[in-house]
Amino acid sequence: MDQDMVVLARVRLLSANRRVVRGAEGLWIYRLLTQVEPEAYGSKLAYVLVEASASPLVRELPERRLALLDEAVDVAKALGTSNPYRAKMLARALAARQRELDGRPGEPLAPIGPVDEASTRHR
Repeated sequence: MDQDMVVLARVRLLSANRRVVRGAEGLWIYRLLTQVEPEAYGSKLAYVLVEASASPLVRELPERRLALLDEAVDVAKALGTSNPYRAKMLARALAARQRELDGRPGEPLAPIGPVDEASTRHR
């Protein structure tokens, strides 16, 4: 793992001054930081992946939407069973994936609650 990239991701995360960094930048940040600290950043990555699957950028790309949702499910499953956000993120990712498989339009995501506070810990 390139430590300079990890530092850059942490700086971007801190400079965003938001609970959750969304879009392509959020995907990059959380994918990278989840490799380093999966329990701290995995729930946010799962959330951002589900959100990205509903993006207009992938509206006409069902394979891409499904790939994002498969990744979200995998990330949520990889969280430790003691992680307080595992069940919530896994349920959200599985529900979105099932909607995609059923061909139903995505539903708006509810705002994230405390998952943000735990995932913003820096060691």
